[in-house]
Amino acid sequence: MRLRLAICVLFSPPALGLAAEIDVRPGDGALSAALAKAADGDILRLRPGVYRDTLVLDRPVTIDGGGAATLESAGTGSAVTVTGPDVVVRGLTIQGSGSSHETIDSGVQLTKTAERPVIRDNTLLGNLYGVDIHGAKDALVSGNTIRGRRDHRMNDRGNGVYVWNAPGAVVENNDIMWGRDGIFVNTSKNNIFRNNIFRDLRFAVHYMYANRSEVSGNVSIGNDLGYAIMFSDRVKVTGNVSIGDAEHGVMLNYVTKSEITGNLVRNGENRCLFMYNAHRNHVAGNRFEGCGIGIHFTAGSERNEVSENAFIGNRTQVKYVSTKWVEWSTEGRGNYWSDFAAYDVNGDGVADAPYRPNDSMDHILWSQPAAKMLLGSPAVQLVKWSQSAFPALLPGGVVDSHPLMRPVEIDVPDPGPDPEHDHAG
Repeated sequence: MRLRLAICVLFSPPALGLAAEIDVRPGDGALSAALAKAADGDILRLRPGVYRDTLVLDRPVTIDGGGAATLESAGTGSAVTVTGPDVVVRGLTIQGSGSSHETIDSGVQLTKTAERPVIRDNTLLGNLYGVDIHGAKDALVSGNTIRGRRDHRMNDRGNGVYVWNAPGAVVENNDIMWGRDGIFVNTSKNNIFRNNIFRDLRFAVHYMYANRSEVSGNVSIGNDLGYAIMFSDRVKVTGNVSIGDAEHGVMLNYVTKSEITGNLVRNGENRCLFMYNAHRNHVAGNRFEGCGIGIHFTAGSERNEVSENAFIGNRTQVKYVSTKWVEWSTEGRGNYWSDFAAYDVNGDGVADAPYRPNDSMDHILWSQPAAKMLLGSPAVQLVKWSQSAFPALLPGGVVDSHPLMRPVEIDVPDPGPDPEHDHAG
């Protein structure tokens, strides 16, 4: 019996493995004082009120603001810096970071030693950067409301979430407004960015050198540019929405072997999708509607599969200048074109004639905009009729041999009420 008791004591977990709950009352420096006494795994429950403090979390602890506590930092550096593993920060309003881009002053900064941090259900107000995931592995940033600054030019502001060399990071269900870019990713991989809402920003999502990642289910409203994927490969851009983004809904710049599927881009002032030097990508099941240009692809973008998309009411459906033909249908299924008077005798859902979105006059107008003055002239109309009657006269470009009779339908999710007056930035 004594031997069994000795073995049980020897192999039982240490006392510090039992998490304690620590009640913390508001006050200047009160939170740092409570942290100094906390053991690994402890939960610090903050009573409602204002905590004027700057935190460094270097071991596994949970800071729980309960949705009614505010951490107000001193205006220098980051309000919360996480350097230890398995830290959780939740239910807290965080404000008062510094203004240095050099040190990436943030509401919450996650360093390379901060493994598996969780930043959940917080409100981050007026910080230079909202959350900086700077080398931390397997970080989760979820359910936060992030309102950036508006006291500088947009390009001089910080990002809502900045991701650098942070494999395994998941950024989801956040509401991000103001600042510079919603999510800016640089030199990272194996990340997931999903179900976020972006408003009044430069770019909703800005990708640079970020491979094997996913951008899905996000909503971008009224930004300069929706989803900018650059210098990356094997990226899944799926199920996103872009409404009223000025320059591009989706941009692929030096992007290869990626999937652009099931996205809705509507009412963009310029381009729904811009492809620049983008190769071997799969573009399918998207709805491009009401933009200046449906798809503009250039700079030698080749071997892309483009099928089962809907091009609806764009002023120019496709802009592509080339002397070679590019086929936009796959396995007998092309795309839907709102300006194509198609017919389908056998009722299989595929038009019985091919569609060519551009003719030689389009090429002339792109290279010589002043020629628009001649659009109504009999000579131009004769050229257009001749090319429609005799396709051999066409100069090359896109051909859809199997146009679809019906467009893909994509619902617009409800982004919630306009938050313009919910918090001052």
